[in-house]
Formats: sequence, structure tokens, C-alpha cells
Amino acid sequence: MSVDDPAVSGCNLKQDCARISLVANRNQLTHMEGFMTAETESPTGRGSRSDAKQTPSDLSQAGNVRLPGVSSTLTLLFSATCALAVANVYFAQPLLDSMAESLGVASGMIGVVVTATQAGYALGLLLIVPLGDLVNRRRLILSQILLSAIALAAVGASQVWLALLGAMIVVGLMAVVVQVMVAYAASLATPSQRGQAVGTVTSGIVLGILMARFMSGLIADLAGWRAVYFLSSGLMLILAAVLWKMVPDTAPPQPRDSYFGLIQSLFKLLITEPVLRVRSLLALLIFAAFSTLWTAMVLPLSAPPLSLSHTAVGMFGLAGVAGALAARKAGRWADQGLGQRVTGLALCVLTLSWVPISFGQTSLVALVCGVILLDFAVQAVHVTSQSLIFAARPDAQSRMVGAYMCFYSIGSALGAVAATQAYARWGWFAVSSLGASISAAALVLWLLTFHVPDAHQGRSL
Repeated sequence: MSVDDPAVSGCNLKQDCARISLVANRNQLTHMEGFMTAETESPTGRGSRSDAKQTPSDLSQAGNVRLPGVSSTLTLLFSATCALAVANVYFAQPLLDSMAESLGVASGMIGVVVTATQAGYALGLLLIVPLGDLVNRRRLILSQILLSAIALAAVGASQVWLALLGAMIVVGLMAVVVQVMVAYAASLATPSQRGQAVGTVTSGIVLGILMARFMSGLIADLAGWRAVYFLSSGLMLILAAVLWKMVPDTAPPQPRDSYFGLIQSLFKLLITEPVLRVRSLLALLIFAAFSTLWTAMVLPLSAPPLSLSHTAVGMFGLAGVAGALAARKAGRWADQGLGQRVTGLALCVLTLSWVPISFGQTSLVALVCGVILLDFAVQAVHVTSQSLIFAARPDAQSRMVGAYMCFYSIGSALGAVAATQAYARWGWFAVSSLGASISAAALVLWLLTFHVPDAHQGRSL
């Protein structure tokens, strides 16, 4: 029988159709099995995709437009925002002598301006930062920036000592927007990039601190210290408009506690989290040393025989750019499990930095070298500590950083008061001795807690 025979052709055609049908049925069955698996593994656990609630993250991943973690663009935006916001806390340091002269305040008391700002900052850490775990973060950030603009204008318009202190307290209170953004960046980042993201944002904070000293000195020489705060108020309004336009609106967190429950949990975290306790005490000490230098340094530099201008004093802040570099690098080292070693090395550098600083009245070169070493060390410990506490409790990052930064603020306030009093009574060498003693105490604390375990990460603090 020939292959061209119609009967044979019909038989072959039937066999081909059967094979095609079998393949089609198999493909359909495979598709249905994949569909059922996806439904079983979905977070909602529901039987129909139409019933599942899609989040913005789901939608963006479906469109292949969002990679895991926080994007570099968003990180840089957070970093720039933090730089502008944190500068408000440090504008006053190069201007203390001008403020004292303008308001008729004794030089031994003018350090209270820094203390008032840090007191407001500490209050904000307790009352405002925990809201990041409760309300919409975008609205919280915008509200803080707008209120900060009002407070800055009030500082510039203050004619009475008590009015100035009150306005500075509010400036510090609103400046904790920085910590809301740091916690937000940490929550968006993957575990492998958390340290780098925190380091990048913290680098913006360091640059903001350094540029605040330089820019406030420059503007004060041109238009007076009040112009610094009026200009900053306008910049904060512009910043609010940019953030309103650029930052995406996200769903508020789903809190398990009330607002007062979150406040109480700050103290519970200090009791239950050993990494938070140790790192908070280190923050208190290193920032007391940091504030000791930067609060008192303006007094000998602006007095005879040096008599440097506000701009020249502010330029010493640029020497601390090494601190910004350390902040970024330290985050990467913490991601690699080297946080403990970085902390110990940085604390040794911090203690030794006071040797060249003590010669500040006779050698500006030695003072610059000391400033570089001190800023490098402080920021390396700071970023490492934040990376470790964020990793310890990812579910409570806003509250963890709030509790941690309370100790930072307390240390900064105590260092400011002690430094101005020490300089007024005994001079610059007493200030240097005070800073070295505080730094040595931080090193001793690190040695004593070296083997304290981190229960959440299974490694040393």
C-alpha cells in the first residue's frame, strides 16, 4: 500500500491530531498546577487571585520595575534630606560668641543653646520617632519639616534669651526627622545592603553637620547670625515641596500597639536587647566627646591671639569630611561581620585624637589632624552601632533608633555644658583632658562588653 493512499493519509492525520491534543492537554495541566501552586503559596492563602489583596510592592514586581531593597536614587534623596535637616542642629556652634554678644549672655552660659537644642532632640526621639512604626512616614516627614521651618524663623526673630532657648528646643524636636528617614531606609533595604544604605544616609548627616558649621560661619560674616536661621527656614520650605513631589506615598504600618504602648516599648527594648544597651552607652560617650570638641573649639579660635572669623572657624568642619568617608565604609564593614573590630579600632583612634587636639591653641595644623581623626572615629562607631541595632530587631527599627539616639542626644548635651564650663574655668587643656577621659571611658566599656552575645545574630556585639 502506497503512502499516498488516502486511507493511509487519513490514518496518519488522525494520529497527528491525537498527539497534538495530548500535548495541549499536558500543557494545560502544567499551567493549572503552576496556578494552584502560586495560589497555595500566596500570603493571603485564598483560592482566587482576584480575591488576593495586591500591594504596591506586588504590582511593581509584576511590572519588573522594582529591584529588591532600596534604590540608590532613593537612598541619595534620603541622604540629601538628612543633610539639610540635621544642619539646623549644628548651625549655632560657630555662632555662640555672636549670640552671646547679641543677647548679652555670659560666655560660660552660651553653651546652654546647644544643650537646649539637644534636649529638644532627645524629647523628639522619645515622642516623635516611634511614630514611624505607627503612622504614614511620608506625612510624618513632611509635617516635621514644615514645623521646623516655623521654628527656625522664630530663632532668627528672637530678641530675648528665653525666647531663643524655647525656639531652639523646637528646632531640636523637629530635627529628629533625620532618624525617621534613617529607619525608613533601613526597613527598605535587604539584610545584605542594610549597612551600606545606613552608611550612605549617615554620610549625608555627617556632611550636613560639617557644611552647617562652614555655611553658618560664612553667612554670619556677611549678614549676621540671624540671617542663617531665616535662610534655613526658606530652604526647609523648598525641601518640603520637593519631598511632597518625589517621595512615594506608602501604606502606614500595621501597629500592634497604641502610641503609648510604643513609647513604653522603648524602655522595654533597652531591657531586653543587649546590643541596644551597649551601643546606646557607647553613643552617649562618643557624642559627649564629639560635643566637647565642637562646642568649646569656637571659643579659643575666635579669641586673641588667633581671632579667627566665623568663616574660618566653620572651615574646620570641612576637615571632618573624613568622618563622612568613614560612615560609608563602616556600614560595609558591618555588613561583612567586622563591626566589633571596627568599633575597637575606632575607639582607640578617638582616644588618641585628643593628643594633637590639645595643641590647638599653638598649632592649627595639629588641631586639624585631631579633628580629622576624631570625626573619623566617631562616625565609624556610630554607623556600625546603627547597623547592628537595626539587624537585631528589624520589626522595631524606628523605636530601636529612637532609644539609641536618646543616649546620643544626652551625651551631646552633657558634653556641651561640661566643655564650656571647663574652658571658662581652666582653659583649653582642661577641655582636651575632659574629651580624652570620656573617649577612654568608651574604650573601657567596649573592652568590658566585648563578649556580650547578640541573641538575634548569634555573634558578639
